[in-house]
Amino acid sequence: MPKQFTYGKDEKLKSRKVIESLFSNGHSFTVYPLKILYKIETDKEGILQAGVAVSTRQFKKAVDRNRIKRLMRESYRIQKNDLKETVALQKVNLYVFFIYLDKTITIYSALNETMKKCLDRLQQKLKDERPA
Repeated sequence: MPKQFTYGKDEKLKSRKVIESLFSNGHSFTVYPLKILYKIETDKEGILQAGVAVSTRQFKKAVDRNRIKRLMRESYRIQKNDLKETVALQKVNLYVFFIYLDKTITIYSALNETMKKCLDRLQQKLKDERPA
């Protein structure tokens, strides 16, 4: 089956309840300029959902915030397939939230490299936290 490079409605993290639980008792790490919040739920059906955010305090103009979010989503969309396969194989739910920390707008290639590091690290954490 060919790889799907989509980012559909079912893959977007929109549930207020899940997002609040991510911020309150999820795990996090930073690969500058991204901070990643994630939560792994075991014994589930293998769902991978992701969301992105950019601080209004850092970027006053919505145009700038939307540009960065668009770059983050595009980078995630292209590179998420390996992570998605791991989630499906382990039958866990993974909720991920990317927060942009930098004060300047980055170029796509730099953000793409950072996203690759983030997704590799998430995949490693999934393998480390494999249910017994």
